[in-house]
Amino acid sequence: MVMETYFHILPIVAAYLLGSIPFGYIFTLKMTGKDIRKAGTGFISSTNVRRVAGPRAAFYTQLCDMLKGLLPVMTVWLLQSYLVIHLDEPLIYALALATILGHNFSIFMKFKGGKGINTTLGASLILNPIAVVASVLVYFIVKWLSGYVALGAICLAITLSVSGFFIHQTPHQFYYFLIATGLIIAMHIPNIKRLIKGTEIKSR
Repeated sequence: MVMETYFHILPIVAAYLLGSIPFGYIFTLKMTGKDIRKAGTGFISSTNVRRVAGPRAAFYTQLCDMLKGLLPVMTVWLLQSYLVIHLDEPLIYALALATILGHNFSIFMKFKGGKGINTTLGASLILNPIAVVASVLVYFIVKWLSGYVALGAICLAITLSVSGFFIHQTPHQFYYFLIATGLIIAMHIPNIKRLIKGTEIKSR
């Protein structure tokens, strides 16, 4: 029983620590010498990195943030698919959420971080690729029509959950997407307030 508990807790802790790696902070510091926490919105997200350090740093940040979400889930998927190791379904979604929480509340950044979009997409890609593709399409359409990255991100998050009505999901997956959506919207509350006031900055 003790070994089984450790078998569940240790991977979750490892996923959180992986998610906590602040790539936005690292790339911005390396390329500009700036502390991204003291520039722009203060978030380590790729959108803020683009504003502070430019598109190249933003691309690297976006790629690495997606990979750190993808890696734990892909590892579990490979173990189950090719090594015939059975892992409880809740553990898979717990790993995905732990990575997202690590990104949003990084232990290396005094429990601050990004807004979780790229890490959520990376973590969800294997779990439900159709939902991810649909949400990304919605993001680009909304961003193109409105000019607001934040509005696109919010619609992306909602699409992840709404897609459950059209795409077969297990109960665990449905609740995972519901929590992931809630986290993204919660991290965008300041943006929502600015959108309502009409003071949100449009994308360039």
